[in-house]
Amino acid sequence: MYIFKRLKDFYWPDKRLFVISICFLIVMTSLTMAYPIVLQYAIDEVVIGSNWGLLPYLAVGFVLITVLKAIATYIHQYCGDMFGIRSVYRLRDRLYKKLQFLPFTFYDNAKTGDLMSRLTADVEAFRFFLSFGFAQVINLVLIVSFSFGVMMFYSPQLALMTLVSMPFLAIVVYRFDRKVHPGFKRIRESFASLTTKVQENVSGMSTVKSLSKEDFEIGRFEHRNDDYKNKSLYTAGLWAKFFPVMELIGNICVVVLLGYGGFLVMQGQLQIGQLAASFSLIWYIIGPLMNLGFIINTFSQSKASGERLLEVLDEGEVDHRTNAVAVDQLQGDVTFANISHTYEGEDQQALNNISFHASPGETIGLIGATGAGKTTITQLISGFYEPKKGDIFIDGKPMSHYRLADLRKNIGFVLQESFLFSSTIRDNISYGNPYANMNDIVDAAKRAQAHDFIIDMEHGYDTVLGERGMGLSGGQKQRIAIARAILVNPAILVLDDATSAVDMETEQRIQAAFQEVMKGRTTFIIAHRISSLKHADQIMVLEHGKVIEHGVHEELLENKSVYRKIYDIQFQDRDAVLKRHA
Repeated sequence: MYIFKRLKDFYWPDKRLFVISICFLIVMTSLTMAYPIVLQYAIDEVVIGSNWGLLPYLAVGFVLITVLKAIATYIHQYCGDMFGIRSVYRLRDRLYKKLQFLPFTFYDNAKTGDLMSRLTADVEAFRFFLSFGFAQVINLVLIVSFSFGVMMFYSPQLALMTLVSMPFLAIVVYRFDRKVHPGFKRIRESFASLTTKVQENVSGMSTVKSLSKEDFEIGRFEHRNDDYKNKSLYTAGLWAKFFPVMELIGNICVVVLLGYGGFLVMQGQLQIGQLAASFSLIWYIIGPLMNLGFIINTFSQSKASGERLLEVLDEGEVDHRTNAVAVDQLQGDVTFANISHTYEGEDQQALNNISFHASPGETIGLIGATGAGKTTITQLISGFYEPKKGDIFIDGKPMSHYRLADLRKNIGFVLQESFLFSSTIRDNISYGNPYANMNDIVDAAKRAQAHDFIIDMEHGYDTVLGERGMGLSGGQKQRIAIARAILVNPAILVLDDATSAVDMETEQRIQAAFQEVMKGRTTFIIAHRISSLKHADQIMVLEHGKVIEHGVHEELLENKSVYRKIYDIQFQDRDAVLKRHA
């Protein structure tokens, strides 16, 4: 029960619904006990006693009991479902909010399909136990207890004989639970892996088709599908063994008790009606105990799901910095003081003793090979990761001085791979500033050179995009992302290879627009094209996490080092063309 105690905060606020459900469950179980009592009375008093005048009253009473039981069952099930639905609503809401505040280190290793499985299948399994499984456990205790009580009233001998069968049932149930719980946990993990594979395949379908890897992907899916099938079959095998054994023990108990009850009738120690009622009561006892496997199944699934949900809930969140000072607008002064950083699980340093100062309004160019540490610098500025060594100062104060929400509100990002939501173009542009008016949205789109292609679409800014911006070219998606960053009106602007997906002509137009947008803003430009950053106030050339060159464009060209080599490679073709035309 440790798992359910840990998750108590989610279902305990609705305990009133649970109590109401259980109260009507008691009423329902009590009315169920009336059936064998009515049967005993009908046989012994009406049939054998020939009191036929009592028959109409018994019929009316039986109908009344049935109606009352139906009403009690309805209220019990409705309140039970409400209890489960409200509880998992609260749980799902907490999980989703938790995902929003988990650090980037969590998402470095997390799999989308696995997280989706936890928020859907695992949450639903937990809900089913809250709505149904909990009540079934209590119902089993109630109906077995009430049945024993009535049977003891009719015949203590039969009741004691019934108790003899309980240890055999308990042993079977215990052994079943020891095996079925790990089985269900493995099924949940396998299903999460299967979901992840499907999600990755759908998201990367263009890559799969472009490389003709359909058969390869089918093979990988079949491997995981087989694993899920085999684990499910193993658990199904446990069920197949469990139910016949339980039914065999139950039927043997019924036969033995029926024979012994018949002997008591012949000895005059038991009436026929009491034997018939006891026969019904035996099934009220054996039936729920045989059904205990289903309850354990529900419990085991919900327990396995609860463990997976707690893994997410127990993850450490990003520091909300509740003691930090709130700030509305930053100036954009950025200082790195001896910053070194290594990502979790990696030995090589992403940054090694980096120091620089960017004054408000300055443009900093970052260039270097893939993995040199360019993106890491901008991620540290945004607080996505905490540096392992050194200090970062924003406007002369440590980053811990600011709340992360305020810090990121002042930073506009245009990433190399622009992510767009399945919504309208207008919503995507205004995502960082949802209260912006249409004039500001259009102005941002014009600055990003996106307005012309947007108005050429049938629904203009109300055009609904597909998943991840499907329907737009890479350059169009990137320009919408640029407009989104412009609309935030940030103090710090980060352009992570922001023009890599556009042609040279469009790049020149965007660069011209950027000259106006970057005024008064500290801008970090990550680029592989020197043309994108040659006008920067500072250019840093990075290699293996270190700054190997630092200066302006002209100075770096004169050094005739790494920067000059990059320049010569990128511009040699252009120079050759100019010489031929000279």
